[in-house]
Amino acid sequence: MTTPIRTERKYIEILRILKDHRDPMGAKRLSELMAERGFVLSDRAVQYYLSYLDSMGFTEKVGNMGRILTPAGIAESDNALVGDRIGFVISKLERLAYRSTFDPATGTGDVAYNLSVVPKASFEKAQAVFDAVAKSGCGFFKSYKIIEHDPRIPPGHVGFITLCSISMDGVFQRKGIPVKMAFGGRLEIERGVPLQFRDLIGYRGTTIDPLELFISSGLTSIADYTRTQTGIALANVREVPAPAKSMVEETIRLMNDCGFVFPITMGTQVFNLMKTPHRISIVAFSGLNYIGNCVEHGIEIKTEIGAGNIRFSKVLDGT
Repeated sequence: MTTPIRTERKYIEILRILKDHRDPMGAKRLSELMAERGFVLSDRAVQYYLSYLDSMGFTEKVGNMGRILTPAGIAESDNALVGDRIGFVISKLERLAYRSTFDPATGTGDVAYNLSVVPKASFEKAQAVFDAVAKSGCGFFKSYKIIEHDPRIPPGHVGFITLCSISMDGVFQRKGIPVKMAFGGRLEIERGVPLQFRDLIGYRGTTIDPLELFISSGLTSIADYTRTQTGIALANVREVPAPAKSMVEETIRLMNDCGFVFPITMGTQVFNLMKTPHRISIVAFSGLNYIGNCVEHGIEIKTEIGAGNIRFSKVLDGT
């Protein structure tokens, strides 16, 4: 079963720990207290998160004694209590979209990504599973990147970077096209022909990614799809204004030329969704199909959905 690593959740927990303890605290002690809360992090990984919090102005060093919260950090920890419960997923994805600077006309800029970690002993099996998704065309992007040297990757593990479909939203927004991440769902496909959504969950107001829920509940058959083109895969539904159709189609064409794999279909009436005469629904496979296929094969995998933004050129080199 997939175990999500939520980077923002870890930031919040570090802020809460520092708020609960008045004295300066170092990475070693923070690592111990994070473990008590179910977040196993090395001292080095904690230091990575602290550096980010320093840069945001939420923490500050007190000599060699460790970190304390700044007034801004105290306010952030209080606000996070609300944000953690209401709209956590969509607000995080919207921030990633805003930070995406990818220009499909030049193939340059930053895209949003997911980070998955597997034990080295499972690496070859996981790689074969990732390759199967890429070959079948049910990933949001045609390939993935393997990484080993990153402070977020524990010793004895290997990382996989897959592109997050929220990158699409960033591209649309920069072109002045309003876009709404509407639903995540299980899409039924038979002999390569998408038929209907079995289930849909709206992104607004949910504290867990809908597709993550489908994966952890064992409600996909991505492995079957990669073998036979028949199965249930993960897909997202976005909505854009109908008058933007020509601009959307041109943007999609440019993204396809760069290796992005979408849409499955688009229109004012798609599959078994409600007809929306003034809005176009864009259905796209999710990058989480890579992760879901690993789970179906019994591979131990931890995934940070929306881990951050990365230069597109860094993804293209594969390893």
